[in-house]
Amino acid sequence: MVSHVLFESASGYAIFEVKLQDALGSSTKALQDSIDDLARFGKMVNLLSFAPYKSAAHALENANDISEGILNEHLQSLLELNLSKPNKKSKVVLGVWEPTLASSIKSTLSFDCNTDEVTKDLIRGIRLHAPKLLKGLQADDLIKAQLGLGHSYSRAKVKFNVNRIDNMIIQAIALLDQLDKDVNLFSMRIREWYGYHFPELVKLVPDNFQYACTAQFIGAKEKLNEEKLHDLSAILDDDMTRAQNVLDAARNSMGSALADIDMLNVMAFATRVISLAEYRKSLTAYLSEKMNQVAPSLTALLGERIGARLISHAGSLTNLSKYPASTVQILGAEKALFRALKTKGNTPKYGLIYHSSFIGRAGPKFKGRISRFLANKCSIASRIDCFSEKPTPAFGEVLRQQVEERLNFFETGEPPAKNTDAIRKVLDRLALDDDESDDEDAPASKELAPPPIEPSSKKDKKKKRKAEAEEDIEMEEDAPRKKVKLSKEDKKALKKEEKRRKEAEEGVEGEEKDKKKAKKDKKEKKKKSEE
Repeated sequence: MVSHVLFESASGYAIFEVKLQDALGSSTKALQDSIDDLARFGKMVNLLSFAPYKSAAHALENANDISEGILNEHLQSLLELNLSKPNKKSKVVLGVWEPTLASSIKSTLSFDCNTDEVTKDLIRGIRLHAPKLLKGLQADDLIKAQLGLGHSYSRAKVKFNVNRIDNMIIQAIALLDQLDKDVNLFSMRIREWYGYHFPELVKLVPDNFQYACTAQFIGAKEKLNEEKLHDLSAILDDDMTRAQNVLDAARNSMGSALADIDMLNVMAFATRVISLAEYRKSLTAYLSEKMNQVAPSLTALLGERIGARLISHAGSLTNLSKYPASTVQILGAEKALFRALKTKGNTPKYGLIYHSSFIGRAGPKFKGRISRFLANKCSIASRIDCFSEKPTPAFGEVLRQQVEERLNFFETGEPPAKNTDAIRKVLDRLALDDDESDDEDAPASKELAPPPIEPSSKKDKKKKRKAEAEEDIEMEEDAPRKKVKLSKEDKKALKKEEKRRKEAEEGVEGEEKDKKKAKKDKKEKKKKSEE
């Protein structure tokens, strides 16, 4: 049973001594009934010690440690001061709410900790009656402390959020995709709406944005004349021929006339479509700027849109960097993957990276191979962007060149450069740039540069393993062997084996001598017979 309870509040730590242990252990229902009654609950627990926090920063530090399951020095000193060390006579069992904090206390201070339902019910009761159980606090003090600590804790979590920069990219690409759909839908609507008045303009101006601008500029087709021809040509990319064709078509148009109120609504809608299209352009520029700041290597390899979609689908750049290349390859094709696994069909070769120009340029036979190669490079680029202190697009440009060389390899057979050589070139170039920019920091940058990586073949690895095994054998032979004490029976058995071995060796030697003598006798007999 629990002998003491640790209560963490927004004002400080409190240690309560638990009474009526047998009653608590035998009837949990009685405990539930007595929690609401302060008079009955006050007999169950007794305040042993209360240690308030020194400041708001100290409270935030302790709150972060509790959430991470770390035993703070302030809490450790409080427990050591108020709780006696566990022994046979007095056994201390501390009730704690957080299991991770309980394990830290047990490993550091060797106190038995309990986190069962009875303990949690006791802590709930203490929290309910905390303003009256904690001496020296008023009714509003605890509420104010909870409010202030809650705000500071939330601000700290948002401030130290690793994925906070990625959130801007995720929201921007989601809004950009929605704007693409909306602008296309509204453009089709303005074509259909204004087409009642000027149907010939649809074929003359195929671009959606230019059509909306042209419709807003023309308005009623009867008002279009030669004076507006230069302004109309400016909207149509300074093409006087197209502007003249629009003017001729307006004069000979088969469209019906619109009322003033109808034309006013059409022009208002055209203005809204133009504003949406312009905002879409500004949002695209913003996304490009953010991607070049957050993930420059991935942007140089794939582009802003595809890189942003990969980050958005993964949830963050950190999550994307943790994915293996096989997952990056089919990211966005989860439905097709699970359908193929269910029906035992062919799994998809690519997901979001299908929109890359590399896969479009590859032949039908090589689309799967180039998608696997491109996913490998995307995984490398995302890890460089996520874990490097100064992200740079140089790595992405080199990885893009490798993909270009791989495409060339499918056509000509010329092998692409290896990863080690390509990355080494970028590191050398960055080291040279650092030397030129700041001569004082040059030695430090050289020391921080990683050593050259030499690709090792399978034969070299086998030789290395054999050499290491031979060294281990030599070390074992050279190492002094410890003498093992043998019993009398073992010594007798060893002596008998040695005797048998010697007798066997002597017997073998005797047989060999007999054979040699027999051979000599035969030779002598032959010589005598010949004589």
